[in-house]
Amino acid sequence: MKIFIMTDLEGVAGVLDSVNSCNPQGRYYDESRRLLTEEVNAAVRGFFRGGATEIVVQIGHRTDSIVPALLDPRASLVSGHSEPVWPWALDSTFDALAFVGQHAKAGTAFAHLAHTGNMRTVDQRVNGISIGEYGMLALCAAELGLPTIFAAGDEALCLEAQKLTPGVVTAAGKRGLTDDDGSSAALDFESYRLSKTAAHHYPIAKVRQQIEEGAELAARRLAAEPESFHYPRIELPCYMVREYRSNPGTPKPEPFAKAGYADSFIDGCNNIIYNENLPDTPLEDVIM
Repeated sequence: MKIFIMTDLEGVAGVLDSVNSCNPQGRYYDESRRLLTEEVNAAVRGFFRGGATEIVVQIGHRTDSIVPALLDPRASLVSGHSEPVWPWALDSTFDALAFVGQHAKAGTAFAHLAHTGNMRTVDQRVNGISIGEYGMLALCAAELGLPTIFAAGDEALCLEAQKLTPGVVTAAGKRGLTDDDGSSAALDFESYRLSKTAAHHYPIAKVRQQIEEGAELAARRLAAEPESFHYPRIELPCYMVREYRSNPGTPKPEPFAKAGYADSFIDGCNNIIYNENLPDTPLEDVIM
């Protein structure tokens, strides 16, 4: 059983904010790296106990957000983007996809540090289905024929994962304290960046225990009931949209979108969602 773990930093219990905890110049960045690494180690322990035989860990936040020397020696590590970027280093040689440290998508209520790719994104959709970073890689896995079996992050991310990929096992390490009735879509870049920084963090030791137990459960369920993991049906060609908020004082101060059709979801991620050279689409011309 070969498992791919995608990591991020904002969803880790004890990671406090973007400036101090997620930025290499931040006073808590090194501590955040250790916190993420230990959450990954908890997942690795659980997966191996549940029957995994190989685990590959992808660094998803910058290129250094895991401490290699502290990583469980049974897991190997991938740093940096593949080419093309999506689906990162994930391919059909894996049996399943998992997430550790993931945050919720932009605009999510009671989420901590919620965003999609960057703080400029208002929403991202495929065939009208709103997806964040979790959804992008999960649906890449779906196209490759792989189930998404486990997700650890804040409570809002866990709810997002359960809704998009029913059957996934989740473990929550914190809860955002800011509601969102949709009004955040009108915020500019800087206002939105500062809008989702409050959170209730759960005890670190307890969170790691829940991650370990959840990963074990997910691996055992994959072995016994692989059909219990599900995805939404994505009709092809799919229509993909990424809407951007205003960013005063930049060459693109007004809201705009990247949008278009793709014959595969993975191609759309690379050539529409992730393609900064694609011509801008006025919001009034976005189909859905």
